[in-house]
Amino acid sequence: MSAPAPTIWNWLSIAALGLIWGATFMVVAIALEDYGPLTVASARTTLGAVALLALMGVLRRPLPVFTPRLSKYLVVIGLLNTALPFTLLSWGQQYVPSAFAGISMAVLPLFVLPLAHFFTDEKLVLRKTLGVTLGFFGAVVLVGPGVLRIGTGWEPLGQLACIAASISYAVSSIMTRRCPPIDPLVMAALLLTVGAIPLIPAMLLIEGVPVMGELRPTIAIIVLGFIPTALAALIRVATIRSAGAVFMTLVNYQVPLWSMVFGVIVLGEVLPLRFFAALAIIMVGLVVSQWFSLKRLFWR
Repeated sequence: MSAPAPTIWNWLSIAALGLIWGATFMVVAIALEDYGPLTVASARTTLGAVALLALMGVLRRPLPVFTPRLSKYLVVIGLLNTALPFTLLSWGQQYVPSAFAGISMAVLPLFVLPLAHFFTDEKLVLRKTLGVTLGFFGAVVLVGPGVLRIGTGWEPLGQLACIAASISYAVSSIMTRRCPPIDPLVMAALLLTVGAIPLIPAMLLIEGVPVMGELRPTIAIIVLGFIPTALAALIRVATIRSAGAVFMTLVNYQVPLWSMVFGVIVLGEVLPLRFFAALAIIMVGLVVSQWFSLKRLFWR
């Protein structure tokens, strides 16, 4: 399935998502000051679902006909795009800087490209293969030697959780593009609803009923639900459906940069040198793999 040429609205959507998602990791870190990772993941997903379902009602958007094929896609995408990555990122950010989580999202396009090769008509050529290879080495540098010492602490597992979330997003991006026709708003609302269904009982079972915490982390959870979850989910689905999953990966050029800016300025994080080296290598890989998309952008 080929994607049409991106419109100016697609490019504006990419810019908005880069800023929103780049700040998300900082907001998650603030929410984790008083709430457990499953509570953070469940709250943001549930709030996002309620917001979009309410918007559906206001705009009188009808539910789709739930064919077996559509239902299967919605369930799998909902789990891979919300429940699983939200949980992995919230858990992982207990042990790694928010900037690490943001940089790990830059690896996402390097997973999308091979998947697109097999499941869409966007095939891997030598240039894209070289970009993926560079990005892989950048991911290795990002995780660092600590991954070989999993038994010595939680940080290596936190790093792997963030990378696993990136893989989950990559698979969901391809499936979102291949999903049967459905209104973007309805799809975004249903995906968040699917994600909330397993997260709520998991939260209650493991972390119990949430108790109101301090004002700062509570506001952070509310912000997570309405902006980087509800609003961003709607923008993301609309962009993928109109411009394609590979185009959507261009947002990942901005996410790590914004995550590092917010992490350092707002949270006062001190980042090791390898974070900057990894970001440089991953960015070079992305530039190589997405060269023609970038040429079209700057040509405009």
